[in-house]
This record gives sequence, C-alpha cells and structure tokens, in this order.
Amino acid sequence: MIEVKKNNFSFNEEVNTCLNNIIKNQSFANGYIFYGAEGLGKRQTALQFIKEIFKKSSQSENIEEKITNNNHPDFLIIEPDSLLSTKSSGISDIKKTTKIGSEIIKISQIRNIKTFLSQKSINSEKKIVLIIDAHLLNEAASNCLLKTLEEPSNGIFILLTSRLNLLLDTIISRCQIVRFRSFSNKQINSILEEFLDASKLNINKNLKLKDLINSANGSPNQLLKNIEIWNDFSDEFICKLDSPIKNSLEILEISKSISEKLEIIQQICLVNLIQTIWWRKTKNIGLVKKLENLKYLLRKNIQPRLAWEITFLKISMEDI
Repeated sequence: MIEVKKNNFSFNEEVNTCLNNIIKNQSFANGYIFYGAEGLGKRQTALQFIKEIFKKSSQSENIEEKITNNNHPDFLIIEPDSLLSTKSSGISDIKKTTKIGSEIIKISQIRNIKTFLSQKSINSEKKIVLIIDAHLLNEAASNCLLKTLEEPSNGIFILLTSRLNLLLDTIISRCQIVRFRSFSNKQINSILEEFLDASKLNINKNLKLKDLINSANGSPNQLLKNIEIWNDFSDEFICKLDSPIKNSLEILEISKSISEKLEIIQQICLVNLIQTIWWRKTKNIGLVKKLENLKYLLRKNIQPRLAWEITFLKISMEDI
C-alpha cells in the first residue's frame, strides 16, 4: 500500500468553490451531475457536499460518521447492482472488483428512490440520493429516473459519471453539471510532492515516473492505482512488458498471468500504462490502435486472457 502524508488530496478548487457557494446561498438544484474522468475525486467530493448540506439543516450529531457508514435516514446511495454483493459496511469499502460489462442499475433500484422520497425527512430539510456510475442505468431505469426528476419532491439528486454521453439528454437537461477537470502533469507532480513520500513509492527501476503520470490521464488516484498494479509484478515480469513482446511462449505466459492476477479494471489500467511506454519507444500508431481495441474487448469482458494473447501476438508480427 502506498503511504500518504495527508488524509485527503486537494481536488478541483473550481468545483469546491462552486459547491461552497451553493451551500452558502442555500441555492440547491433538484439534480446535479458530477462529471469527469475516473479518479478525480467525484465520490469523495459528493460525500463531503452531502455532509455539508445536512450540517446546514440539522443539529444531529455524528452526521459525517452516518454518511460515511451509509446509515443516515435521509441519505440513499444507488450503485450498480453487481457491486451490491461485494459491499461491506461502509461506503469507503466499496471497490469495483466485479467484471466490467456485468454492472447495471436496474429499474427496481430507481423505484426504491420513489419510496424513499415519499417518506418524510427525519433529520434534515431535504433527502439526498447519490447515484454512483449513473451511466450504467439501463433503459427502463433511465426512464424511471427521468419521471422521478420531473416530479416535485423533497429530494436532491447527485449523479456521478465518467461517461456523460451515455446519459439521456432529458436527464442531463434537468440537472446542473459540475465538471471535474483532469489535472495537468505539473499539478500531479505537485500532488505527489505534497501528499506522498516519494522515497517510499517503490517504483520499479524499469519504469519511468513520467510514463506513470502520462498513463493516468490527469487523475492522481489513477496514478496511485497504476503504481500499485505495476509493483504487484516481479522485476522479471516488468522487464518483459518494457517493450513489445516477440516471443510467443512469453506472450502466452504473460497473458495468463495478467488475466489471473488482475481484475478487469486493473487490466485496463495496465493497458493504458503499456500503451504509454510502447508509444514512447516505438511511435507506432498501429500498435496504439491494437491496444485500444484490447481495452474495448476487456470492457466487454470478452475472454480477457484470449484478448491479451491475440493482441500481443498481432503486435509481435509487426515490424517495429
């Protein structure tokens, strides 16, 4: 585990200023969409926003603890159905360990929102609904949510998404968009210096920190995940991924190791990192496109091990 000097990263100041003004002026919209790439602090910021809203309208004690542990009577969290079975007692423990492509938010979950909102608030003026990965709403759930948003209620909706294009336009039009912008490489470097003990990052000597930063797509959290994923493998394994693999037997062994050791989300992170390293070394656009296709196959959960094998074998046949 990577050691962190401070408990929380300092995320988008622009977003924090916007949300602080909303709380200060009590100018709440019926719905908000927190939109931005993965790992930019949308969930952390949403939970803090919710805590501050409740603090303004309630003298109840332990609000922060209740929100963190998901047992506040006026707070409801909706998340993709396949994640519910892996959830432990607290929100902070939720991890995406299921396979991409199996996650969905069902209409029954959205109907629960109507029941929740129909009941009188207990400790606050408004009830709050947080929807994680709202782009995973299926068609029926999306239409049901739209009707709920259209109806006057005592609720505030906060939708988190990294894929705004997958939400219904009519849902988007009924919400205020709060955009989380990716960090520049310079900002990420500053975050590393401020929050992390660089001497304990344990970055493999065969890996450049610059490659890690570039593959994180402006996300500090993604950078930490990349480091942890990469450091899970042996030096020998890392050396083999340092450049396009030519040996067919090694390709089969590495593909097997990756597919067995990493969850799908972690595999996609690894593809991003490999893509960054190999592009720096080869400047081969065809190679980049093949790795992009690999990410597509992984997201669809189409035989991950076979997807790795075929991709690496195709790359090995190129004159790089």
